[in-house]
Parts: sequence; C-alpha cells; structure tokens
Amino acid sequence: MRLSQMLFVTLRDDPADAEIPSHKLLVRAGFIRRLGSGLYAYLPLMWRVLEKVKRIVQEEMNRTGAQECLLPQLQPSELWKMSGRWDTYTESEGIMFALRDRLERELGLGPTHEEVITAIAKEMIRSYRQLPVNLYQIQTKFRDEIRPRFGLMRGREFIMKDAYSFHSDEASLKATYGAMDQAYRNIFSRCGLDFRPVDADSGAIGGSGSQEFMVLADAGEDEILYTEDGLYSANVEKAVSLAPDAKPSPFSGYKKQSAPNTATIAKMCKCLDCDASNVVKNVLYQAVYNSSKTVLVLVSIRGDQEVNEVKLTNELTKLAPNYESTNILSLTVPDEKEQQKWAAKDLPLGYISPGISDDYIAKYPEKFSEEQLVSIFGNNADIFVERHGLSLAEIEGRIAKQPQPKRGDLLAALSGYKSRYTEPTFLRLVDQTAVDLTNFATGADEVDYHVTGANWGTDFDLPKLVVDVRKALAGDRPVHDPTGELKTARGIEVGHIFQLGTKYSQAMGATFTNEQGEEKPLVMGCYGIGVSRLAQAAVEQSYDKDGIIWPTAIAPYEVVIVVPNVGDEEQMQVAEQIYTEFQAAGVDVLLDDRHERAGVKFKDSELIGIPYRVVTGKSLKQGQLEVVKRANKSVQNLVIAAVVPTLTAWIKAEKKTS
Repeated sequence: MRLSQMLFVTLRDDPADAEIPSHKLLVRAGFIRRLGSGLYAYLPLMWRVLEKVKRIVQEEMNRTGAQECLLPQLQPSELWKMSGRWDTYTESEGIMFALRDRLERELGLGPTHEEVITAIAKEMIRSYRQLPVNLYQIQTKFRDEIRPRFGLMRGREFIMKDAYSFHSDEASLKATYGAMDQAYRNIFSRCGLDFRPVDADSGAIGGSGSQEFMVLADAGEDEILYTEDGLYSANVEKAVSLAPDAKPSPFSGYKKQSAPNTATIAKMCKCLDCDASNVVKNVLYQAVYNSSKTVLVLVSIRGDQEVNEVKLTNELTKLAPNYESTNILSLTVPDEKEQQKWAAKDLPLGYISPGISDDYIAKYPEKFSEEQLVSIFGNNADIFVERHGLSLAEIEGRIAKQPQPKRGDLLAALSGYKSRYTEPTFLRLVDQTAVDLTNFATGADEVDYHVTGANWGTDFDLPKLVVDVRKALAGDRPVHDPTGELKTARGIEVGHIFQLGTKYSQAMGATFTNEQGEEKPLVMGCYGIGVSRLAQAAVEQSYDKDGIIWPTAIAPYEVVIVVPNVGDEEQMQVAEQIYTEFQAAGVDVLLDDRHERAGVKFKDSELIGIPYRVVTGKSLKQGQLEVVKRANKSVQNLVIAAVVPTLTAWIKAEKKTS
C-alpha cells in the first residue's frame, strides 16, 4: 500500500477524552476515531490489525474442529426470559440495549448469544450421535455501558469471538474446555502477548467454572493475585487465600461498654484498645431479587477483613429459589432513603450486633390506609367500602367474595404487593474468618455502645449459613502453600472460557436422546475472546514515548519503506524496486511516498509502530539501505540485495516464535 493513497491522518497532541496510553496512541496514530460515547470507527490501519487477529483466532478455532457461523444481533426477548436473564441484563446490570419494533415486540441487541445458540441447538440436536459440536462466530456485540472509557477497552460496540459447545456429559465438556484452553494460549502467544490464565468468577453468564486470560498491563482494570511458583492465579473477584491469624483477644467476660463516636472499626479499636482481628463487624446489605422481593442481608465478618461483593452475590444467588427467584437484580448497602422504606425504627448503624432484632424491619401494616389501598389496587380499591382501617386478613376476606375475573385481578395485585414487600427477617450469614473468634468485640445494637468478650453460642447465635465472602488480598497466604505469599498484578481481560453445564439447556428445554434412549439436557460450554479489546491491549502492553510497538504477527504492516526525498529519482527507484520485491515475498509492506519532510515521515513511522523501517537515504550512496527495528530502535545497514530476504527471514522467525 502507498501511504500517499491511504486515508491517514496523525495527531501531535493527545485527545482530551483519552485516559490511558493505548487509547491516546490509537487515536493519535490514525487507527480509530471517536463518533460518540463508547463508539469508534475502525480506520484502515486498525482494520488490518483486527483482520490479522481474526485470522489467528479462526485458524486456532478451526484446528480444534470448531465450526464458524453467524448469529443474529437482534434477539427476541422471549429467549432471554426463558433463561431468566432478561431482567438481569435490562434492569439489574442494565447492559443490554433493549427496544421494541413497530409491532411492539421486545428485542435486545446481543451482548452475548447463549440464548440464541441454545434455541438453535434445541431445534437441531436430537441424538447423542450429533455430539459433541462446537460453533463459533466473530461479530459485533453491544453493551450499554454506564461509563464507556479507555477507547476500545470498554466501548458500547465491540468485536468479539464467541463459541458455544454442546455435549452429552461433563467428561466431554471438560475435554473441549481443555482444547479451548490450549487454543486460547496458542492465540495469545501467536499475537505476541504477555498473558496469564487466571481462575475467574462466572458472573451473569453462569456455570460451574471459568477461566480468564489476562494481558498483563499497568492500566488493566482487573487485579490478579498469583503465586510466584506458578501454581495459583486468580482474578481478585474469585481469589481465595488464608487470612492472617487473629491476634489474641484482650477481653474476658461479656461486657457492654460505652464508646461514643466509634462507628468505624478504626475508632472502635482505638477506643477499646484491641486489634481489628478481635472484632466481629456486621455489614448490612439490601438484595433485590428478580421476583421483586427485597431481602436484608447481615454479613458478620472479622473486623480486619472486607466483604467481596461478587462472592456475596454468588452466595445469595444460590438462595434465590427460597424467594421464588432465579437471580439478583441489585445488591447495595442501603442508604438512609432506602432504609426509610422498610425500617420500623432507626438502625444503630456502626453499632449493629450479629443478633440485631428482626423488629427493626417493618411488617405488613396492622391497618391499611386509603392511600395504601389505592396504591395496591388502583380503581379496584372501591370494593373496600371503608377505604381505610382494614387488616390484611379483612382485605383477603373481601377479595374472596368477589366474582371472577375481578377476584383474580385483585389477588394478582395483592400478590404483587406482597412480593415487593421486604422479607420480615434478616438473612444472616457469617464469614469463615469470624466463626472461630472467641471473646470478640462487636456492636451492642445501641448507638455509642459496643460489647466485648462476646462468644458464639452463649452471647450470640452463630448464623447457620457459613460462607467464604472475604476479599483476598496481596500478601495473604496461598491455600496450597501457607508459607508463601500472594503477589498482585494488573491485567486486561481478553478471553474468558466457561463450563456452563445445563444452566441454559434446562431453562430452555434443549434436550437430546442418549444411548439408553433417555431424554437429557445438553451439557454446554462457552468461550469468548474480545477481538477489538485484544488489539488495544497489545498496544497497552507494548509502546514507548514515540508511539506504538506492534507485535509483528498483528501489525497492520510488517515493513514501512520511507523515502526521505521523493524528488530524488534514485531513492524512489530503489524504494519501488524493494516494494515490489517485498510484495512478491508475501510481506505486508507500506511505502511512504508522501511529499512530506523526512522528519515527519520518521515520526509517523514510529507512532504507528510498524516493526521494521527501511530508509532509502544517505547509505544509498554505498549501495546500502538503513533498516531500523521499531522494538529497540536498533539500526543496521544492509546491501540492497540483502534487504528483502533478510527481513523476510526475520519476520518469519518472529511469527514462528510468537
């Protein structure tokens, strides 16, 4: 390609909205242009990078026997409602673009395709003889990010490879999961990335297990905890570790103590002269399930530890069936305004004990006011003649006397009210770090008072639900080696593989007939790679003060020929000659034949990050050309005849070792 004929504009200054180096460089170097919040155009240079990434992905996926297809971006809401994820994606996380067509049919722009592929499998896969099968696609996905940032790292439109496998049993799934793990390692190695596979939380995708692939970079949004022996690495959301040992308790004997203005752990410990590991702190959360049921969750955890809200969400999701739900819409620490909706009296915030009374939660009103009846039943409230002063039992008695279909409408309205009403008891969980504490300090359920020397079983009932919801930290001891220490790094997630099991197939009725003639749900896996995110992650990992340093395998061009003076006939003649030779050798070559100063051309070549620069400059008089390697800026003069075969060999060697 001749640069004089390309849509190519570089910027000398960083764009105002760019926060991290890779975002700044991709815009400055003319790879992408912002059109709106989280919306970017892939310009010719960037598209070449993406095409090379896609080609590597396709080659490695095809090598495993996976089959490429293309699924619709518009997805009917009915499929997502069958899986139970419509509310999660449109209300809770709110990441799906949802719309209605002219016939008022609900649709979503796909952020992922589990429901679509499961619906297809349900119709097409009938027998175990058709299994296993692995289907993948590479296409644009959509996410309604609250705060799009970092360019292609967190945009509202992005390119992704997503694969979905179907199996007759878990053993078959694990075999494909292992094949995908190896394929992903091959892909990221071939792309020239320094990466680390880590244990990960499955999030809204679900399933029994998952693994992320992180490109190591200081600007990474994710924290990774790992051991230097290479035996453990995990996203901090998923990571487990051994907590530091608790200090010996200075307390003996149960005692209530005055402790004014000590609503924080730090102030409490200073006042009581104890270590935070001697404290049981009680953190109040408000969980809203997709049945609209609100549950107040009290987590008791050792005072020197923090709650990992991802782990807590997972524990609460397990309990969803208890509340006629499938998942959680939101998990928050309720502020004063939220507390007013359900609190029967002011909570002793900062002084809550593990045994705080359920009386703090308001029950159904003893008598319903006219305003409450109208809010519940609307125009149908006229059946309650008094329109105030009725108990719940009296309301239900009046409804039972109504003819159908009115009785059904009233019962539905009352049921909806009950489902929205806060569960009248605290859901109490205790973290493992607090279970073995003795003679601990904790709240007294009275402002400005704590108790010391408390014990489970005598002073407080130990919650039945014992969980691991503490946040693992750098410096903690790894579970597999208590003598070791967890280290920390930042990473950019570029791939994620999941063992889904039967989550979607059971919900959507996707079954097959096994060898015994029994109907069984399909066992599934899914495997994603952020193609556009990977391209920017490569830049975030490899750049210098002058610009991008692309790995050779995914660089838009492998060689750029710079002609310092296009008016010099000899410079142009030699440039044209080796340009033709590079093309014949199968090298992606760019010829900078613009009428620009040599300094501008050199700066642009460094900014856009082409691995090798060949200059038809001063050394031409000695029958040589200057060759500059972008990665380390090393300079070497080669005779003209040796330039093409030498660089071709270098490029092939780099691709082979990457």
